[in-house]
Amino acid sequence: MKLLDYECQTTFWEDFSIAERFGAEAIKDTYRRARAGWERDRIYGTELSMVLNHKCWYWYEKNDTFSKLYAELWEEYHGWVLENWEGEDLGYYLRVTD
Repeated sequence: MKLLDYECQTTFWEDFSIAERFGAEAIKDTYRRARAGWERDRIYGTELSMVLNHKCWYWYEKNDTFSKLYAELWEEYHGWVLENWEGEDLGYYLRVTD
């Protein structure tokens, strides 16, 4: 999978796509599991943020519930990153997601 010019390192896009078949609670569960396993990993954590953001826009005007949920999850995680990452990790996150 490729997001714009970024070569994906994880299966997050596919994981969330599977969860979408089972509804909002499955999306939330997938987010919780991905975050618990990877929130401090700068590459995987950055990709998690990117997937949440892209999924928000993917569902915009197609499924309001999913779009809003992904926006909320992205805002939560993005805020956490800005508060908890620093140095090269934060620099990487900001460069890749810019």
